[in-house]
Amino acid sequence: MPDILGHNYIGGARSGRSTVTLQSLDAASGEALPYSFLEATPEEVGAAAEAAAAAYPAYRNLPAERRAQFLDAIAAELDALGEDFVALVCRETALPAGRIQGERARTSGQMRLFAEVLRRGDFHGARIDRALPERKPLPRPDLRQCRIGLGPVAVFGASNFPLAFSAAGGDTAAALAAGCPVVFKAHGGHLATAECVADAILRAAEKTVMPAGVFNLVYGDWVGQDLVRHPAIQAVGFTGSLRGGRALCDLAAARPQPIPVFAEMSSINPVILLPQALETRGENIANELTASVTLGCGQFCTNPGLVLGVRSPAFGRFLQALTRLMGEQPAQTMLNAGTLRHYAEGVARLAEHPGVTRLAGRPQQGGQAEPQLFQAQASLLLEGDPLLQEEVFGPTTIVVELADEAELQRALAILHGQLTATLIAEPEDLRGCAGLVAQLEQKAGRLLVNGYPTGVEVCDAMVHGGPYPATSDPRGSSVGTLAIERFLRPVCYQNMPDALLPDALKNANPLGIARLVDGRSTREALA
Repeated sequence: MPDILGHNYIGGARSGRSTVTLQSLDAASGEALPYSFLEATPEEVGAAAEAAAAAYPAYRNLPAERRAQFLDAIAAELDALGEDFVALVCRETALPAGRIQGERARTSGQMRLFAEVLRRGDFHGARIDRALPERKPLPRPDLRQCRIGLGPVAVFGASNFPLAFSAAGGDTAAALAAGCPVVFKAHGGHLATAECVADAILRAAEKTVMPAGVFNLVYGDWVGQDLVRHPAIQAVGFTGSLRGGRALCDLAAARPQPIPVFAEMSSINPVILLPQALETRGENIANELTASVTLGCGQFCTNPGLVLGVRSPAFGRFLQALTRLMGEQPAQTMLNAGTLRHYAEGVARLAEHPGVTRLAGRPQQGGQAEPQLFQAQASLLLEGDPLLQEEVFGPTTIVVELADEAELQRALAILHGQLTATLIAEPEDLRGCAGLVAQLEQKAGRLLVNGYPTGVEVCDAMVHGGPYPATSDPRGSSVGTLAIERFLRPVCYQNMPDALLPDALKNANPLGIARLVDGRSTREALA
């Protein structure tokens, strides 16, 4: 592994002008690791944004194949990071080696997936309406539309995914695929990890002859505000808390030129248990749900934080089994001291509420997270108590027993926007579920049947987004190939000479892509 320098990355070079240092820590022990980092000065943040802006014209005009080669090269560099790198990530995050190895594969896989998107060409969104000079009373001009990258994108690293939502994570991959240079703000929980990944990206950029400034990285707890305010930045990608995401949205909206913020923020991911499923396999459901709640110490944005069911003897048996199983779960180390502190505060708010009962879990104390199971009175949810809408980031879930199906529908109507909503059901349950599904479509970006939301596949069809406060913009996704669309904008060319058109719109169709021509999808060249 190369030496960790701890300097910012600006325009393909290293910069360390500050005297303010940040320390990499061992997540399990809290001890300082032998790596320190210089916080970016306001001038360095500005220089990083300007380097990205300088790279943008050349980078966005590169053929899609060149950008695809860059993404493939990043993937190869990530895969080449060895076991010493894995060990470093484990120390900074307390995540096991198997999880990090899997996440490394997911991160390189994301890069390769976006390379495939670039090669197949559908991201161009090419539409052509040829001129109709004979149309009366007004002729129609020649109109052609495709999409281009927005410009430099600020990406904020997430605490819980040191690779897949970090320096080379999904937001970075989508932005680079769209033709947008990136300025990445490293997360304080895995600073050394970010530097190693940044080195890999820059090695790939050098090998594929990308413009200097295509990828930049800055360190610092407070540099994000300067980054979002900088006029060169044209969009923001963020994964984190509701408070942090809202702060960035407000900053971006207050700029002289407001910009979009694509923030994934808060979700309690309700799981709805239907009667026949509980009657048939309640014990298995309790086992599966326990595994999902405690997976990775509950540190997933799709962690099932609310369980809903209708009162019945089968629901009572399920709740007994879930209480027993959750009570058997061991304490786990969280990503960092700040995450543990916020978890303990969330658990304390639940434990202190008079309408909430702790069913399982030891009192939260010491340096590890104790898994918890709570039951809340149905009236709290039905009356809109905000406590039940707040995400507790960690291995905790809340069960609510409702009197009947009408109460269940009322409860779902009150819920805020979510990343996911899950139905655990038998075929008999599903026969009358059309109305319930329609209700959940208004609440979540991904609907599951007989699965658990903590697994997020990276593919074309995935949606990792949802109505506020799950995200700041429900029209996109931060996982899967749809993510590229957040960083693209449409441009229409009217009566433009063929030689000046983008390749995606030229008559000869040199890219060989499918295009919508006069209302018909075709790959044919135009006369």
